[in-house]
Amino acid sequence: MPINIPKQLPAAEHLKNEKIFIMDTDRAIAQDIRPLNIVILNLMPEKEKTELQLLRLLGNTSLQVNVTFLHMATHDSKNVSKTHLDTFYTTFEDIKHRKYDGMIITGAPIEHLEFEDVNYWNEIMEIMDWSKTQVTSVLHICWGAQAALYHHYGIGKYDLSKKCFGVFSHRLSDPTVHLVRGFNDEFHAPVSRYTAVSFDEIKKDPRLILLSDSKDAGVFLVISKDKKHIMITGHLEYDATTLADEYNRDIKKGVDIDVPKNYFPNDDPTQIPMNSWRSHTHLLFSNWLNYYVYQETPYDWE
Repeated sequence: MPINIPKQLPAAEHLKNEKIFIMDTDRAIAQDIRPLNIVILNLMPEKEKTELQLLRLLGNTSLQVNVTFLHMATHDSKNVSKTHLDTFYTTFEDIKHRKYDGMIITGAPIEHLEFEDVNYWNEIMEIMDWSKTQVTSVLHICWGAQAALYHHYGIGKYDLSKKCFGVFSHRLSDPTVHLVRGFNDEFHAPVSRYTAVSFDEIKKDPRLILLSDSKDAGVFLVISKDKKHIMITGHLEYDATTLADEYNRDIKKGVDIDVPKNYFPNDDPTQIPMNSWRSHTHLLFSNWLNYYVYQETPYDWE
């Protein structure tokens, strides 16, 4: 089934070229069906890239999905035009009266800051509190995962000696959990962060289940026992070239950065990287939509 997105959204043409089934709002309204309503809080600076990555995954399931994009009212985005935000995004104030079947909170390149020093921390805390009653299940990615662990469970982040950067092998702790149904016992996933969360703190918290970790990259996938919150500390949604884009960007800025591990063929940045995590990414998103959103959400929220 398709995802319902605005007709003029730049990602639409890319999705059509990839044979992702999309539907514009006019056609979706004419169908007598109860679609899933997903709100995406997009905190990434290059918003259009993240839109495409996430819509690609939400559109590869058997469920019809309506998507609402959210941006922070208390932060001025510098890498996207105001026209794009005004046309395709809304703010929390405009949607807080609604209920949503699912929510995605993305990462953000602000992990060097303490949570309380983030200029939109009060707003994001309000949104996370709202999600407890207004959203069936929330998927948190990278910094979004760290923010959720801190706000909901009191588990902080700590600085790493250098950036955890590359594609790492991760192991499953329980392959019978619905979220990872179909996963291999070991799978690859991209990671790009300067901070981490404590393995021991998560294991000791009775409200959380550690589903996956890596000996090289630490905690990766955590789920709350009430199925409300899913935290991914890496970037399964990334395209094959996203880590390369980040690496080249940092090199141009003069940042002292290592070549991403296990990523470029022969660790040669001049070679084209391959996507070795795509199948598990699609599995995770389809499992989330099916088992934690579609099968848990009421048909009529009212």
